[in-house]
Amino acid sequence: MDHVIEIEHLSKRYGAKTAVDDISFVVRPGIVTGFLGPNGAGKSTTMRMIMGLDTPTSGRVRVNGQEYRSFRDPLRQVGALLEAKAVHSGRSAYNHLLSLAATHGIPKSRVHTVIELTGLESVAKKRVGGFSLGMGQRLGIAAALLGDPKTLILDEPVNGLDPDGVVWVRQLARHLASEGRTVFLSSHLMSEMAQTADRVVVLGRGKVLADAPIAEFVAGSGSGQGGGARTLVRTPHPDQLFGAVGSAASSITPREDGAFVVVGPDAQQIGTIAAQTGAVLHELTPMGASLEEAYMALTKDEVEYQAEVAR
Repeated sequence: MDHVIEIEHLSKRYGAKTAVDDISFVVRPGIVTGFLGPNGAGKSTTMRMIMGLDTPTSGRVRVNGQEYRSFRDPLRQVGALLEAKAVHSGRSAYNHLLSLAATHGIPKSRVHTVIELTGLESVAKKRVGGFSLGMGQRLGIAAALLGDPKTLILDEPVNGLDPDGVVWVRQLARHLASEGRTVFLSSHLMSEMAQTADRVVVLGRGKVLADAPIAEFVAGSGSGQGGGARTLVRTPHPDQLFGAVGSAASSITPREDGAFVVVGPDAQQIGTIAAQTGAVLHELTPMGASLEEAYMALTKDEVEYQAEVAR
């Protein structure tokens, strides 16, 4: 049996508010599927319905061919991180995992394995109430992995982790997918999602805005800003060069590293202008759109709360 998450015409309403609005998609094994969307888009509600914590108003969701609530051994079927702090604060990390293992007939040796895998050895006997946010996340991931499940659902797994921890989650997710597992995770870190996910599902105001491989999603966004090609330019003569470029560029954005991102003329056109004006070029690199730019372009009208720009 394939280990897939199947969502069919799923909706959830709370009174007059529609949190999830008739969404359908499939999360397949062997790849990492990223789940994106602005705050209030319905991501957490969808994940809660997958796990049987919220009841759909209409539609259905199946995990490995059945409803999550029907599993007799849920930890062995699905590992989930939805709320890392949902742990008894007076219990140690080791005892928390041990109690979960005991209810599912999971051997004590597996508890030691996931503690080592998630880097919890130094705090395993300490009370969870004193954990940092990052350590709480590691404990949540350890619990998700405890039953060695074929399906993983991780909501913001890198939240609170230091850079090394973020890289560790990325490598873990990709390793689990390479073993043929189904990996479904959400994150607000677009740069990290671009390096982790193979496919993305994007929600906006409860609807599916995109469901595609990352490369296809980014390529379909064009420049992500409109106005033509994007080129990375380094020059010691920016005033001279960009003065000549003028209105041919829809935007010229300086970066912290001293380079400029020029949207409009392509690299060949900028090189020609530089030669004509005598401006020295240290770098002239065509750039594709990034996942973040593609995401922002797609969701710019779907944000629940937008800041007013002072005039």
